[in-house]
Amino acid sequence: MEVKHIVHACCCGTEPAMPLHADSSSCCRVPRHFVTQAERREALEAYRAQLEKELAGLEERLSGLDT
Repeated sequence: MEVKHIVHACCCGTEPAMPLHADSSSCCRVPRHFVTQAERREALEAYRAQLEKELAGLEERLSGLDT
């Protein structure tokens, strides 16, 4: 069985977005099995933004090691 991943941000806003299995419960224990394409796109775009920030932080850290 193929497991599809969705990106989920905690409904209480305290946890960063992260990929979860579609059959997982959120941090608030509210199961969500089906998401719309619009929700999936929005979540993936938010996840991309988080990864871009992570990469920027990594590059900053690496440049600090050169000095």
